[in-house]
Amino acid sequence: MLCGVRRAVASTLLVLLLGAGCSTWKRCAYDGFGRDRWQQPERVVSELGLSPGDRVADLGAGGGYFTFRLAQAVGPTGLVYAVDVDEEMTSYLEERVAEEGVGNVRVVLGRFEDPLLPDGTIDLLFTSNTYHHIQERPAYFRRILDDLSPDGRLAILELNDSSWFPRTFGHQTSREQIVSELESAGYALQRQLDFIERQSFLIFTRAGR
Repeated sequence: MLCGVRRAVASTLLVLLLGAGCSTWKRCAYDGFGRDRWQQPERVVSELGLSPGDRVADLGAGGGYFTFRLAQAVGPTGLVYAVDVDEEMTSYLEERVAEEGVGNVRVVLGRFEDPLLPDGTIDLLFTSNTYHHIQERPAYFRRILDDLSPDGRLAILELNDSSWFPRTFGHQTSREQIVSELESAGYALQRQLDFIERQSFLIFTRAGR
């Protein structure tokens, strides 16, 4: 019964947002409804252990939900590359960066096969709820090794199947599959954090480091 109610609510919201326009729908889809409560974004960023001056890539940045929090964490001497393949979203992000006067965010219109990041410079590549969209993931993340600095890390936040949204829409990847694919791409699991019920939170380093 509860599941049916949730699906009905989701369908109603979808209709309303589509009526409000594609751009509005996309931004709301990225930000979610009441997301701050379950996402705990401040704790997520804290657990990443960023330092002033770090260079971070927010892969699948969407409307910038994490981008600006990451920018605050690395400070004015750091840099965040906000990467997305959706030109509408990158245009929105560019407008937001300009309006808010954020000087340490660079918006990047990436390609599906390449985020177009500068080689050897990324201290942390972060992605939230984007992993399941990426095609040929082992090959994709193997290429990203070239973008990471020598001690660069990869942080994956990905919806799991413990909540109604991924079960309804299929937007999830199991922890086991993520670990298997990334190990085959040349990574080693460094940390697993379990404080977010709806997501796996996994941090990887290069294998052998």
